[in-house]
Amino acid sequence: MPDPIPQLESHLAARRSSPAKLFAGPVPGRSALERIIALALRVPDHGLLEPWRLIVLTRPDMQQLAAMAAEHAAAIGVPADQIAKARGQFDLGQVAVVVISSPGSQVKVPLAEQVLSAGALCMNLLHGAAALGWDANWLTGWPAHDPVFTARAFGCLPGETVAGIIHIGTAGPQAPARPRPDPARKVQWGLGDKTASGA
Repeated sequence: MPDPIPQLESHLAARRSSPAKLFAGPVPGRSALERIIALALRVPDHGLLEPWRLIVLTRPDMQQLAAMAAEHAAAIGVPADQIAKARGQFDLGQVAVVVISSPGSQVKVPLAEQVLSAGALCMNLLHGAAALGWDANWLTGWPAHDPVFTARAFGCLPGETVAGIIHIGTAGPQAPARPRPDPARKVQWGLGDKTASGA
């Protein structure tokens, strides 16, 4: 029989995203961030390709990125009243880990699996932060998907994309809980009888 881990089950059953814009109070220091990242790197990685890289941002980096986002938004014609939104998370951010999906050219490992590994790393960062008592939020925003901005801000090369920007800190007031998916609507048990249809 398996050996359950009740604490892990309780964590997963109650997991929710704490809005980064409401973060308040302390943020993790370098040693805590190193531990969170070490936990997160224990991620599924078919072929041991390590198809990702990470950039740790602190407040000075956030301020620089906010200015860069505003400058880029103006350059590409974003209306003035929306430039604040372009700065978005960077204006309020204190500490974050940027996960860059950096797939290799190994044909034996499909591109989708390499990209999904970066996504799994983002999720592991959320869990790693929670394991050490911190709150975390996985964000992107349009600058994270703009190749000009990501090349300038994060040194992204062709083929690299931002999988997520994981803000880590102390949660402020909780937003209302959102509805969760109903497994009965989303889960199919088995393939059904394919022989009847000739499939």
